[in-house]
Amino acid sequence: DPRLEGWPLMSSPFPTTFIIGTYIYFVTSLGPKLMENKKPFELRQIMAFYNFSVVALSLYMTYEFLMSGWATGYSFRCDIVDYSRSPTALRMVRTCWLYYFSKFIELLDTIFFVLRKKNNQVTFLHVFHHSIMPWTWWFGVKFAAGSGLGTFHALLNCIVHVVMYTYYGICSLGPAYHQYLWWKKYMTTIQLVQFIMITCHIGQIYMMDDCPYQYPIFMFIIWLYGSVFLVLFLHFWYHAYTKGKRLPKMARNGINKDQ
Repeated sequence: DPRLEGWPLMSSPFPTTFIIGTYIYFVTSLGPKLMENKKPFELRQIMAFYNFSVVALSLYMTYEFLMSGWATGYSFRCDIVDYSRSPTALRMVRTCWLYYFSKFIELLDTIFFVLRKKNNQVTFLHVFHHSIMPWTWWFGVKFAAGSGLGTFHALLNCIVHVVMYTYYGICSLGPAYHQYLWWKKYMTTIQLVQFIMITCHIGQIYMMDDCPYQYPIFMFIIWLYGSVFLVLFLHFWYHAYTKGKRLPKMARNGINKDQ
């Protein structure tokens, strides 16, 4: 997309790949080794600021996705990429790039786990999710910044992150606020609903007789993403809440004092 010429990180996928590779190496190998003989960092204030900042950013991106397409003309059906330089199209380009960049900010989630020696929370699901999003979104932004078909999952993800990071923010304030976190287990349900909606929405393209979306491969990738994470989160739900392997520590009310 020529509209993105000169934008940060957009010239090549290699900077994004390098950042993600460095992230994976740090959170799975280097970081735990460096922390092995050190005391966990106390990061409550930093984490509270970080989490509520992500809430604010997610609210802003939700608003921008709505105003650049979802509340101003998208049909939830065959909405192809608008490559024009109209104010609305350029607004969507900026929003897509900001969403892509926000995925790098969210890598701090795992880094905080490592610095606090919560290595049990650095799971395959967590690292895979945080790694695959910025990498795939580089291609989405570079070639197809916009369209209803390509941004519905991002809009949903921003809405879900408002809820999730509100929980994380309250949790990071300390034990005095844990009484307000009874709804933790419902977050997994919200995430499951998110992936069901993504899979159903993108699956429409296979039932439309003639939808001239410019990059059909992206539709398959989004459908595969939604399906894979639906399975992974169902697996997490089963082990956490059915088999009880990761039951909350405080009277089954969804609160983990260590978070």
